[in-house]
Amino acid sequence: MHKLVVLYPEPTDPGHFRDYYVNHHLPLATRMPGLLAWRYSFEVAATEGRTPYFAIFEADFADEAAMTAARTSPEGQQAAADVPNYATGGAIVIHYPVQND
Repeated sequence: MHKLVVLYPEPTDPGHFRDYYVNHHLPLATRMPGLLAWRYSFEVAATEGRTPYFAIFEADFADEAAMTAARTSPEGQQAAADVPNYATGGAIVIHYPVQND
């Protein structure tokens, strides 16, 4: 399995972020082909101190090739182009193969 994670720093308008993200962006992002599972949260906490992130999104794909195909698909490109409409604090995108040992 391969995981895609998007970390969102604090936006300038948290209310707009939440509304837009749930009602517009997630329906776009979750249409990506090959997406096996997804989850998100606005309740991001740090074990110590203040968290640098407002929200997180996780997506599971069969492998890196499936994730790459999803991100370069028309649906993936549309979702990526939508990010500036709500994520005024930016977005940090990471991905990695999941180790099950």
